[in-house]
Amino acid sequence: MKGCSTVSIALPIVVSLLLFLFTNIETCSAAKKNPATITNTTKFIKASCNCTTYPKLCIKSLSIYSNKIKTNYTMLTYMALSVSLRNAEKTSKTVTKIAQRRDIKPSDAMAIKDCVENIGDSIDELRDSLDEMNNLNQTDFDFKLSNIKTWVSAALTDDDTCMEGLEDEEVKGNARIIIRKNVVKTAQLTSNALAIVNGLKYKPKISHH
Repeated sequence: MKGCSTVSIALPIVVSLLLFLFTNIETCSAAKKNPATITNTTKFIKASCNCTTYPKLCIKSLSIYSNKIKTNYTMLTYMALSVSLRNAEKTSKTVTKIAQRRDIKPSDAMAIKDCVENIGDSIDELRDSLDEMNNLNQTDFDFKLSNIKTWVSAALTDDDTCMEGLEDEEVKGNARIIIRKNVVKTAQLTSNALAIVNGLKYKPKISHH
């Protein structure tokens, strides 16, 4: 999607992202309910990614797991969350290293460390969502799915909080550019994962083999 890499992650975009997700649940559901009509895994992934905010990024990040996903919407959901988690962990390491640089002003370093904490919270929430995915069954399915949606939404908000903190402290230069690039991608992947989670409405069965 043109312009995705430069999208401003701030409170208004989180609101618009959530609005977009709620208005596109039916699209995800349609892709999930009709796997028999999609014989090709690539087409299945593309159709499922159409409900996301960043479909091109969604397709690119999930296509490499096509052998696992096949036409299984539950596995697609699990992998979307896994991709988001791994990217958040990578971002955390990158931002942590920047916070330790000697050329960073003390005030900037504090804001960056706060950002690391925000990303850390996001990581915890994504891990919780994956754990709950593994526990999904007929019993309390709706309750557990609601938990997953809540955690992924919170993870997206944490990414936004990180960027807001940097903007409030007016962190500038190369550090801001690198952090922004990493956090924006993490937020975009998390947004996509949330859209896909919103389409999960049936009893899942996850097989990692």
